Amino acid sequence: MAGREEKALETSQHWQDWIAAHGPQLVLFARRWANSHAAAEDLVQEAFVRFWRTRESVQDPLAYMYQCVRTVAIDAARSQCARDQREAHVAEHRTEQPMFVDTFGDQERRQRIEMALAELPAVQAEVVTLKIWSELTFEQIAVVTGAPVGTVASRYRYAMERLRRNLDKSELI
Repeated sequence: MAGREEKALETSQHWQDWIAAHGPQLVLFARRWANSHAAAEDLVQEAFVRFWRTRESVQDPLAYMYQCVRTVAIDAARSQCARDQREAHVAEHRTEQPMFVDTFGDQERRQRIEMALAELPAVQAEVVTLKIWSELTFEQIAVVTGAPVGTVASRYRYAMERLRRNLDKSELI
């Protein structure tokens, strides 16, 4: 059987003929490790790339293709397991950190500032954050945002006016 498969592969005009003949069975085999039909097809596709690069050095191409599917599936499962463990570890140790460091312990003030910033248009909030907390110049902010210096200054001015209306002056840094 292996000799016939090898000849079929050698005489095939295109690799598509060979994969068309064996693809459904390979996908069924890959389905053992995959959580969906599409994922099984992806495994077979990746396995076929591995297979195709080294097919000349094997005696039984069909058995080797199944071996490639199995190896790719196991590698994918290991990668997913490692990813899940990393994500679980991060989620375990994640604490919701405030946007700004509160050096004076006035959490309520910090929350009001964060809420007021959230109400600003995104481009204004970005400029205020870069100007006040990152201490960048308008020229530096223009480089960061790609906006002209005059536009950056206007966004800052409009944002500060709006913040002053929404907050007491003592709350602004």
